[in-house]
Amino acid sequence: MFMKEIKANKKGFWLKLDNAAKIFPGQNSNTWSSSFRICFEMKEKVDPDLLQQALLDIMPRFSCYDVRIRYGFFWFYLEKNNNTPVVRPDIKNPLYRVKFNENRKFLFKVFYHGNRISVDMYHVLSDGHGGAVFLSTLVAQYLRLKGYDIPAGGFVLDINEKNSEGELEDSFVKNATSEAKYKRTDKFCYHAKGTRMPWHTVNITSGIIPFDDLHALAKAKGVTVTEFLCAVMLDVLCKKQLREERKQKEVCIQVPVDLRKPFDSETLRNFTICLRVKVDPNKGEYTFDELLEQAKYQLRLQRNKKELNMMITANMGIERNIFIRALPLVIKNLGVGVSFAITAEQTNSCLITNLGPVIIPEEMRKHTEKVVFIPPPGKVNAARMGVATLNNNLCITFANSYLESDVEREFFTRFVKMGLHVKIESNRE
Repeated sequence: MFMKEIKANKKGFWLKLDNAAKIFPGQNSNTWSSSFRICFEMKEKVDPDLLQQALLDIMPRFSCYDVRIRYGFFWFYLEKNNNTPVVRPDIKNPLYRVKFNENRKFLFKVFYHGNRISVDMYHVLSDGHGGAVFLSTLVAQYLRLKGYDIPAGGFVLDINEKNSEGELEDSFVKNATSEAKYKRTDKFCYHAKGTRMPWHTVNITSGIIPFDDLHALAKAKGVTVTEFLCAVMLDVLCKKQLREERKQKEVCIQVPVDLRKPFDSETLRNFTICLRVKVDPNKGEYTFDELLEQAKYQLRLQRNKKELNMMITANMGIERNIFIRALPLVIKNLGVGVSFAITAEQTNSCLITNLGPVIIPEEMRKHTEKVVFIPPPGKVNAARMGVATLNNNLCITFANSYLESDVEREFFTRFVKMGLHVKIESNRE
């Protein structure tokens, strides 16, 4: 037992929510989902019986996901779930809001459809990295049950091992050590308008681009792939706002960043922080090269380890506040709900979350095509983007709660004009 993270009780153990997870239960509502989806597309049709057995086989390895959420007097907490998780056929409305007493009280759902295996994971459990490790390990075990020899390695964990202390730790607590003060100066910014679809329905559009080609293009400009994607989206949104002939507002891209590498963490729980890239069209029209420079310098300045530590410490400051700690959970939840209802995504125009390369054993690659990473659709910044790479397939996926697809169409058109091949897949009719 890890004394600071897991404590014994009569039912087994309970686990504190990490610092990032604490806000999500208070945001849970009929109009918002805090779940994300990761999918493996296989080269063979999925056998649901083997997938079910694979899920049961790996659950002891993921004790921090084999849980249910419970209400305490001061905080939510996670407790061992004695139910059995089940796989199910995929649904038309993925990323549906979590209801704590459904789904046998698990906070993730595993789906199958044709050649695809998917997991919808509630952000209380983990971030994209943790979800990708869970799904990669599941797919590896599924392939073993089919008779293939798949070793552990990369995102595929050894299911015969137990969770280490580092995998279960709240890395925010461990690394919140900065003495500097962090000042938030975010403004309400531009949001593309559209026709809202019914709640918890989402249009999903993916563009698959050869990673090597896009990486070479970004490298020639002296930027990373993430910086390049941010610049393209900034250009799309700035020009869209200009065409709308209304008062010009700041355009802001939110970019979640995985903190595991800079802080040497192996946690399977949340450990990301959101950076922002901002441009103000009132300063004049930006060329694409100028937007590349803005994305490059703003992200690299914020990704400095000392800057990141300062942001982590600022986030922990709320949790460590004695007055807030003493408030009953019902009051905390009300505060989070009201704050989220007022600000929500008002301070960012779009989200771009890049999972990066999903690292799996070579023996597993021959059975997989690509990985798809889908963020939850927004309320006011409808087209939100998830990015993941596998087998030289860089998959850019928009989750959009508006009927209109002009943002996605214009975004992918930019890459076609740059000479890149883009394969489009969508659930739109």
